[in-house]
Amino acid sequence: MNQKNEGNSPQRARFRPVKQTIRGNVPSKSNCYKIITLYKQGKPHSSLGKSDKLRAYEKSFFLQCSRYRNANIDGPFEFEMDVFYPTNMSDLDNSLKCVLDCLQSEHVRAIKNDRNCVGISVRKFIDKADPRIEFIIKPIETNV
Repeated sequence: MNQKNEGNSPQRARFRPVKQTIRGNVPSKSNCYKIITLYKQGKPHSSLGKSDKLRAYEKSFFLQCSRYRNANIDGPFEFEMDVFYPTNMSDLDNSLKCVLDCLQSEHVRAIKNDRNCVGISVRKFIDKADPRIEFIIKPIETNV
């Protein structure tokens, strides 16, 4: 069986999906950016920068994401996630974007690109004492 012709990477061929838990309240991506002023050749330029809250969550995510770190899943995958918020005030969609960005960050490298996600299942729960996410990434084998 030729892995190259099937589009399978060596990482995907030996990868086994497992549940990963990341403790902490996942921030909403839409609320985690601030306008910053950069200077290029002495002229001010506005840009978006990450908030301290988002930077802290990304660091915590990296430290906790041991099961998927450097998995480099480069083909199609399905993503399942349970989000446990401390209150009912958060939106699932913006949290999902934050988690997928963390998974493809240069530090975690669990997935090559979130555009390869072909299926998503996300559920919302309330756990005031222990906010967290629990997720599984399931690579999809392709026969190309």
